[in-house]
Amino acid sequence: MPTLTKWSSLSEREKELALSRPALKDNIQLQETVKDIIAQVRKSGDNALKHFCEKFDGVSLGSLRLPKEIIESSISGLSSDVCEAIDLAYENIRLFHQAQYPKDIEIETTPGVICQQKHSPIARVGLYVPGGTAPLPSTVLMLGVSAQVAGCELAILCTPPNKQGTVAPEILYAAKKCGIQEIYLCGGAQAIAAMAFGTNTIPKVDKIFGPGNSFVTEAKQQVSQTFDGAAIDMPAGPSEVLVLADKDANPAFVASDLLSQAEHGADSQAILVSDNETLITRTITELENQLNKLPRKDIAAASIANSRFILCEDINKCIEVTNTYAAEHLIVQTEDASILVDKLANAGSIFVGPWSPESAGDYASGTNHVLPTYGYSRTYSSLGLLDFMRRYTVQTLSKKGIRSIGPAIMTLASAEGLDAHKQAVALRLDTLDKMEGGE
Repeated sequence: MPTLTKWSSLSEREKELALSRPALKDNIQLQETVKDIIAQVRKSGDNALKHFCEKFDGVSLGSLRLPKEIIESSISGLSSDVCEAIDLAYENIRLFHQAQYPKDIEIETTPGVICQQKHSPIARVGLYVPGGTAPLPSTVLMLGVSAQVAGCELAILCTPPNKQGTVAPEILYAAKKCGIQEIYLCGGAQAIAAMAFGTNTIPKVDKIFGPGNSFVTEAKQQVSQTFDGAAIDMPAGPSEVLVLADKDANPAFVASDLLSQAEHGADSQAILVSDNETLITRTITELENQLNKLPRKDIAAASIANSRFILCEDINKCIEVTNTYAAEHLIVQTEDASILVDKLANAGSIFVGPWSPESAGDYASGTNHVLPTYGYSRTYSSLGLLDFMRRYTVQTLSKKGIRSIGPAIMTLASAEGLDAHKQAVALRLDTLDKMEGGE
């Protein structure tokens, strides 16, 4: 269990190390491995996908697409309480994302010059849902509802098969709620390659969404940098949480929030920043007690080894440290927590007050749980409806409009030495001059 760190006693270099993330896998080796997987998928398509499925998932597949009858049969065995929980989460997520629907803009910038900004859904999207030790219907909802509300023409889902060569019924039910009809048994970097370039079975998509391990993340980066590949939602690394707490915080709540993130994986990171030493020591005690009761104790314990417990001299310094770290999840358990939110500039998603656990955003509050990690929240946003849409502009000039701004356009084109640009306007103005009633 890591010990308390006094921020004021650290050198600048030690402060950087205190807020560093767990080291990612060897980047060069990872890049080459993923590059090879992508190349094999591009060359051999479905055969490569089946090969990798047998190699990495231990399953020999006859078909990559999950048949409709298996989907319906699996869903029929779900308990009513699971269905109702998914229904509730679906509805909240749908409501929040519907509220994000953008409004088109139209403005007359100059008499006769109409400029518009319009929005349309991305036509074909690929949704990736990780496999691993637990099914993730929540991720299906976060991605699927967004695609559904945006109005994407096609949304396909790729996820690794379990040992039975199928998918957890919770995932299938969530996908059905979101109107997803094409589910493919394919995971890892190979699934990203398949969606980016297409195979005989899996259609090529325009943009890929969803979290994953380092291989998935690297594959997303590589296909997004290829001219005939696909766009991606955001770069990401291992999951993380930072809890900002003061003397009024409940140590049991703080410990539970740290552990809820730690159980995601051994490379996850949990950080506590506080101006109260007693709160930190009591949280460490609570952490040890709660950790021993977790079924995923070994995973969480490995993650806690990457955790930090940072003591600052006052709440302002706590805010500074918090903004420097730029957490994926930020939980604020302080007196007047809502007042501090405006001072917290860098976070993927913020949870305010003692009754707002990170779990709420993961499942059912309505916000999206696909978030920038590894410090990317300084420049990237949480996933939202606009990520599933594109905006574009339209301009319409009347005769009056081109007469009004034409001379300025020509002057600017001349200044840049672009004579063809100038000529495109000059021809129109000359034509207007020759036309009877050219006004």
